Amino acid sequence: MPFVALTYYTAHLLSLLGNGIASVALPLIVLQTTGSPLGMSALATATAVPSVLVGLLSGVIIDQINRRTASVVSDVISALAIAALPLVDMLWGLDLVWFILLGILGAFGDVPGMTAREVLAPMVARHAGLDLRRVVGMRQTLTSVALVIGPAAAGVLLAAVDAMAVLWITAATSALAAGLTRMLPRRLGEIGSARGARGPLIRQLLDGLLVVGKSRFLLGTTALFLGLAVAVGGLQGLVMPVYFDLISRPDLLGLVLTALAAGMLIGAAVYSTIGARLPSRTWLATGFVVATVGFVLMASLFSPAVVFVGAMVLGIGNSVVGAVTGVLQVQHTPAALLGRVLSVKTALLTVAAPAGIALAGVLAELGSPLIAGAGVTAVWIAILLAVIGSRALRDLDPKEVPNAEQ
Repeated sequence: MPFVALTYYTAHLLSLLGNGIASVALPLIVLQTTGSPLGMSALATATAVPSVLVGLLSGVIIDQINRRTASVVSDVISALAIAALPLVDMLWGLDLVWFILLGILGAFGDVPGMTAREVLAPMVARHAGLDLRRVVGMRQTLTSVALVIGPAAAGVLLAAVDAMAVLWITAATSALAAGLTRMLPRRLGEIGSARGARGPLIRQLLDGLLVVGKSRFLLGTTALFLGLAVAVGGLQGLVMPVYFDLISRPDLLGLVLTALAAGMLIGAAVYSTIGARLPSRTWLATGFVVATVGFVLMASLFSPAVVFVGAMVLGIGNSVVGAVTGVLQVQHTPAALLGRVLSVKTALLTVAAPAGIALAGVLAELGSPLIAGAGVTAVWIAILLAVIGSRALRDLDPKEVPNAEQ
């Protein structure tokens, strides 16, 4: 494997690993510090809006500077935001205000970082002489690996060392990711003459939004990402916890995430290996069917075994759809606007899962977990049918990947 690709993959894994550890460790640390579940809710709410705004605006910056630099800076900010928590605790003592302030600071690293690494994928593929589908598939595979290892590592670390030490370790993973990305050739991330025309920040942001709004394809694929995120968020974040609590088996809840991540790992590995052998239309159709079957099995709540099978099946379909549409979005987007276009998707995804949890919560309160599961599954099916009916996916012919130097 070329050094450039290996370095990119490792940095991506380390960055996501840090996010995975933090996603488990931080809520527990907030709960221990504030003594109230409302503290976790307040933190999530307070950082949601800044995350969306940062996600959108970061695309403009990513389209104006070296994309390798954008990825490095994002990981450095993430590392500083996490490292600041134990420092503040040691100097002044942590409280909810500090968690919120540093959570907002972290949004300036985490959200842009996801976009920056995604924008780097076609540049890595071109520099290393690899098929873009292989690079995206491998990135999806490592994302699935991080989903499995991150939470598990957080549990082990929290049991073995002090909570503040866990935060130092988490910050170190982001710092290492930044260091590895810094080792990539600088010319790899240069955008040259593809740099977007300079102008007011809002105008440049609107340019990216207009590209998405005027493209039936980009609108359709972005809607698919959101539909998947809303439905997965509702099932994983609310329906499953309520279901396993009702049957008095909360100990099985963690296996749902494991099954989902294992399915994603299988789907991404298969696509990265043989993605180029089949047309994109075949991959998408297969992913749609498999993901929908997985949603239905999970939402049926027939038995824990059926739920676990459904989660794995959903993971496979979700991973395939995500990888294929990710490749096609890059291939259908002007290089000069790639950061802004992908940042729209990233920003929307930050609110999609909470929206799914909120919808499922209302349906579960008014009806039952079964109705909630059926409701969020219906959202996915409705969006899927709308996208297919709009013929947004009509043009899936392979296109030349936009050249950063054009």
